Amino acid sequence: MKRFQRLDQIRRMDPVADAPEIYRLSAAFEFPWDYTRALELALYRTYAVPSIGRLLAETAELTERSQRRYDDTALLLDAVMEHGFAAQEGRTAIRRINQMHRSYDISDDDMRYVLSTFVVMPRRWIDTYGWRRLSRHEIVATTEYYRTLGRHMGIPGIPETFDEFEALLDSYEREHFAWDQRSRQVSDATLDLMVSWYPRPLAPLLRTVTLALLDEPLLRAFRYEAPSATATSLVRRAVKTRGRLVRLLPPRSAPHFARQNWEIKSYPNGHRTADLGTQPVPGVGGCPVRQVKLTDAVD
Repeated sequence: MKRFQRLDQIRRMDPVADAPEIYRLSAAFEFPWDYTRALELALYRTYAVPSIGRLLAETAELTERSQRRYDDTALLLDAVMEHGFAAQEGRTAIRRINQMHRSYDISDDDMRYVLSTFVVMPRRWIDTYGWRRLSRHEIVATTEYYRTLGRHMGIPGIPETFDEFEALLDSYEREHFAWDQRSRQVSDATLDLMVSWYPRPLAPLLRTVTLALLDEPLLRAFRYEAPSATATSLVRRAVKTRGRLVRLLPPRSAPHFARQNWEIKSYPNGHRTADLGTQPVPGVGGCPVRQVKLTDAVD
């Protein structure tokens, strides 16, 4: 297979009707590393919304069990992508996601915002750092894929186009990004987790590298001191160079899913999708509140 042959395949498909398959080709074949990084950043930036960051701090899942929660989130989202919305494994993953979310007092506005990060951040990351930019077919398919996931989660008022998702994300962050001590605790725990994947002497350097990839509003919300302009430039150039080098490699011949990522460490002997995720404790975070329409969600 030639380097752009899979892109040609994607362009021959219907970006709406074939959205799950196009998304799978893009995320598991064309850009698996980039999607992992982009979705990490997507979830991470939601902590800067105090209503989200405070809830995560209150549950203590991301501050006391960071690796397990990282793994479960990645595996649940990836199970839907790998198996599809109609398959048993995909339905099980969505059911677990819904069971967790319905146990907490999460506003529809926050849910829509989190969904928008899944749509917008991969395009922004890949267009900046990937070995090629996302095609229009991939952008439309990704938007439709997450619109479908949002419907299964019972989220009302889901935007219809990428541009609408992007406008929602930008306006929500302008309005809601703010300093909160508990949100900062969740952020610190997440950064500590990421640097823990590498040898301990590299921790200060890796923390600087991570902060260099964050935008100014996010740094300001968490009150992190921005790395120097030189460090930021070097880090971002290095990631862009990686993309250029990947472009020279042969195309991937087999899919790469989150369960294959070396950062996933909680299940050395394998896992069951039905066992992933938290078992919410009544009284924490308003448990239970959220209801999902049976016509829209997997139950």
